[in-house]
This record gives sequence, structure tokens and C-alpha cells, in this order.
Amino acid sequence: MNNFIELKNLSKNYTTTKKLSVLNNVNYKFKKGKIYSLVGPSGSGKSTLLNILSLIDRPTNGNLIINNKKVNFNESKINDKIRSNFFGIIYQEKNLLNDFTALENISLAAIANGKNLNESIKLSNKLLLKLKLKNRSNHFPSQLSGGENQRIAIARALINSPNIIIADEPSGNLDYKNAKEFFKLLFNIKSKEKIIIYATHNRYFANLADCRLQLINGKLKSINGRNK
Repeated sequence: MNNFIELKNLSKNYTTTKKLSVLNNVNYKFKKGKIYSLVGPSGSGKSTLLNILSLIDRPTNGNLIINNKKVNFNESKINDKIRSNFFGIIYQEKNLLNDFTALENISLAAIANGKNLNESIKLSNKLLLKLKLKNRSNHFPSQLSGGENQRIAIARALINSPNIIIADEPSGNLDYKNAKEFFKLLFNIKSKEKIIIYATHNRYFANLADCRLQLINGKLKSINGRNK
């Protein structure tokens, strides 16, 4: 069995003037070595689901199991460590630090995870070289194109060798050419030890995944048969 993430009867509700059910008894198993796309209309709960998967948010009911261990959402320090060790997260908004160079933005993620400065810089330079950005290492985000910034975001997500890559509408702010390049890079990091999950509104990019998932009316279902 290579199931690494399991959702069991997972629900998420919000209460304002009335109760809003975003996720409703979701059950699913994510396998290592697979790339998953997540589609659904705006407001269907895609970001909510990804935030729960990456331990940023918590469910109202149900369980999230990672590497055969049930997550206790009350243990924030332990969950922060799990997120640092297992997850690499890529956002639609690049979320880079504007006052830091490309190299520094990547290195900081490694330093925050316990690596020393020299090791972090060495790893960052390797990733910059791999992503064809070595000559941009000392540039600030404002000096880089949208596509270049997203490649920096990929490098930052990869530097701690995570098992799980989560990407929430990662190409939403890119033109089609840069979006295609982004997904090419994302698929190049596929391995038998990794799970890649990305949300997208673009049907073409959704169809590239091994497993296509649809979230609608609070339910998650597979819409292709390639996850067997």
C-alpha cells in the first residue's frame, strides 16, 4: 500500500448568519507517486480542502491521516513540524519576501527547517541552477517576471525535499506560455515518493494529472480512472 494521505469523513462548516457546509463527509486516499488535479466552481471549497491537507486549517469533523498517523489539530507545534518536514506549498500569489533576493527567499525556507546557512545556500544554488535561474539569484522579486517568481516559489517549496507538494491555483496569475512552463516544471519533479496536488480552473492543465478530482456540493469524487 502506498497511500500516504487519507481523508475519513472529513467535513468543514462555517457559521456566520447561517451554517455553511463547504466539505461534507469527504473520503479519499492519496497515493505516493501520483499527481492529482482538483477542480470545481469558485467557492466550492478547493482552497479550504488544500489548507486542511497542509494543516493550515482544521476540519469541523472527521480525520486527516498522514503517513498512517491521525493528525491532532490541537497540537499546533507538532503540526508545524509535520508541515515543515512533509509539505512544500506553492500559492497563486507568490508570497515571496520583497526585500530579499531570490537566493535568500529560497534559503530562508531551509533555515527555518533547521538547516545551517551554508547548507541552505548550497541547496538554494542547486535549485536555482536546475530551474535555470542561477543568473537571477541576486535579483529581488520586483526585478523578476511572473514566471520567474513562480519558479522561485517552486524552489522554495522543494528545498526541504517534501513528500507532498500542494499548489493552489499556481498558474492563476501567469499568461498561458508561463503557465505551461510552470506545469512542465511541476511534472518534472514527480517521483514515486511524492504526492503532488494542485487546484486549477483550467481544464487543459487539470487533464494533465494522473488523477482528476472534482469538488462540488461539498463532495469529492474522482472524474477519471487513472488512479488505480
